[in-house]
Amino acid sequence: MSTATRFPAFNRQGVLAIYRFEMARARRTLWQSLVTPVITTSLYFVVFGAAIGSRMSEVDGVAYGAFIVPGLMMLALFTESLSNASFGIYLPRFTGTIYEVLSAPVSPLEMVLGYVGAAATKSVILGLVILATATFFVPVRILHPGWMAAFLVLTATTFSLFGFIIGIWAKGFEQLQFIPMLVITPLTFLGGAFYSIDMLPGAWRTFSLFNPVVYLISGFRWSFYGTADVGVALSLAMTLAFFCLCLALVWWIFRTGYRLKS
Repeated sequence: MSTATRFPAFNRQGVLAIYRFEMARARRTLWQSLVTPVITTSLYFVVFGAAIGSRMSEVDGVAYGAFIVPGLMMLALFTESLSNASFGIYLPRFTGTIYEVLSAPVSPLEMVLGYVGAAATKSVILGLVILATATFFVPVRILHPGWMAAFLVLTATTFSLFGFIIGIWAKGFEQLQFIPMLVITPLTFLGGAFYSIDMLPGAWRTFSLFNPVVYLISGFRWSFYGTADVGVALSLAMTLAFFCLCLALVWWIFRTGYRLKS
């Protein structure tokens, strides 16, 4: 058996075709993809930063308006990564074109790279747009820009993988919204997006440590201001663990053909 047979060449064109198609869909919905989150972020700063922030003292030495910037970015990153990736793979399933993709000379890895890569790219762009918007309202400083970029890309990729799994699992459009709306958003609001969990009573702080979103937001906030609710190494480890879990689930889906071939 030749080496080429045992190790098929990477189908770069196939990956780019899926990636470009998904990015083109984002450009067709530019208002919904970028402008709406910017308006929403501005409203958050008006309500939380101005109305509430003016009545609060600094949090861990950081002005409240600036303190919530990483949380706002993570909130947008979670929801957009999930919705982009889940809708991207669910739509071909809904229309039946998924069978054309599965029968094409594109491996499961290349298929995931195309869909997840596009979803993660859109989410990272959105996060950077929100960061740029925040600078018009509050003074934002980034002490560890390299770590900020790493957490941003890793979180976007992880939740895009999670969204890919949801898109395959969902049987209808209602289920596409179930986990983002009823699970991820509440966990984000309870995960320290707008406050430090150190401000909570002891029992509630301990309870919050069982919320995985706490570790993602805490590590990301540390890259901005050098302050965190939990150790940055633990935050990174939890993020990587969730990433690996999502990878394992995606591998299992393609290995068994779960809701892809039926």
